[in-house]
Amino acid sequence: MKLRCTICGREYDRPVQRCECGEPVEFELFHGKPYIGKTVWERFYDFWPVEPDPELSLGEGDTPLIRSKLGNELGIKLYLKNETVNPTWSFKDRGTFLAISHAVKEGYKAVGTVSTGNMAASVAAYAAKAGLKAKILVSEEASKEKLKAVSVYGADVIRVKGDYGRLYFKSLKLGERLGVYFMNSDNPLRVEGYKGISFEIAEEITPDYVLIPTSSGGLFRGVAKGFIELFVSGLIDRIPTLVAVQAEGCSPICRAFKEGKERIERFESPKTIAHAIENPYPPSGNAVLKLFREMGGLCVTVSDEEIIKAQAELAREGLFVQPSSATGIAALKKLNLPEGVNVVSILTGSGLKALSTAPLGKVRECSIEKLRECIENNS
Repeated sequence: MKLRCTICGREYDRPVQRCECGEPVEFELFHGKPYIGKTVWERFYDFWPVEPDPELSLGEGDTPLIRSKLGNELGIKLYLKNETVNPTWSFKDRGTFLAISHAVKEGYKAVGTVSTGNMAASVAAYAAKAGLKAKILVSEEASKEKLKAVSVYGADVIRVKGDYGRLYFKSLKLGERLGVYFMNSDNPLRVEGYKGISFEIAEEITPDYVLIPTSSGGLFRGVAKGFIELFVSGLIDRIPTLVAVQAEGCSPICRAFKEGKERIERFESPKTIAHAIENPYPPSGNAVLKLFREMGGLCVTVSDEEIIKAQAELAREGLFVQPSSATGIAALKKLNLPEGVNVVSILTGSGLKALSTAPLGKVRECSIEKLRECIENNS
C-alpha cells in the first residue's frame, strides 16, 4: 500500500510517517462499496489500509448524529455529530484503534504519543487493551487533572522539560530507534480512522457544510479524505464544503488562509480557553491549506467569549462538550449560510475532560423544612 506526500507528492512503498520534505504523508485513495455489518469498520471494510482488529476495539465509532434546534434561528438544518460518546470521550479513539491494529500486526511492543489531553488518554487506554507499553510525552505545564486521566491506564507518563513544540518530530525519530510506534496527531493511520466520521454522516444525510474544530489538521484531513473517497467510489454525488474552525487566540491555519499563503507560520503566544485546539504550529497545517485550494473550503475563527456562549447553548440541549468542541456552533453565525442547507458540526470531546474551565451554574441553598417552598419557587 503506497503512501504519498500531501505536499510534494513523493511516493513511499515503506511505512513512513512524514515525507523527507518534512510534510505529512497519507495513504492513496481507497475505492470500494459499503457492506452489511454491525460496525463502521465492517460496513466500510474496503476503505481501511489495515485490517481493523475487533479484539483491540473498545467500541469506538458509530456515534449518533443528533438534530439540533440551534440552527432554527438561522434557517438551517443543523446536526451534531456527537464524538463525545467514544470510549475515552473523544474522536481520537477512531484513529487510535486503527493505529493500534497496525502496531500489533507489525509486532511493536510499545506505542506512544505527544499529547496532554484527548490523544494521550486514548493511546493509554488502547495500549492497555492491547497489552502494549504506552509512552506518553507531556509538557511540564500539564495539569494533575489531565495526568490522572492518562496515568490511570498504567501508561508511562513522562514530563518533558524544554521546547514542547519540538517533541512531535523528536518523538518520531526516537521511536524509530527505540522500537516505539508514536501515533501522534496526524499519523497516517490516525487520519484514516477519522474517515469513519464522514462515512457515518453520509449514511444518514447529505450535508452541505461540515464544521470541524481544527488544531493539528489531522481531523480535517481525515474528514476530507473520507468524503473524497465516497465521491470517487460513486457513493455520494458531491462533496460538502468543509469549514475549519479555530480559536482566535491560536489560529495559524486561518491566518495563513485569510492572507492567501501556501504555508503556515508559527502562532506566537497562543492563548485560548479551547486548549484542545491550541496548536501554534500544526504539523498538517500546510496540507490543510492545500485542501482549501483544491476543495474550496473555509476557515473561521471564534473568540473565547463566543466559544463559552456556544458551550452553554449546547449544554441547554443536553450536550456538555469541551470548549474546542463548541467552536463549530460559535462559527455558525459568522458564516451567513444559505437558508435550508444541511449543516453538521462535529463535537470532538466531552466537557468532563475540561471541568476546570466549565462555569458553575446557579446553585440554591434550602433547608429540608422549606423544601416544598424551594421546589415551587424557582426564582
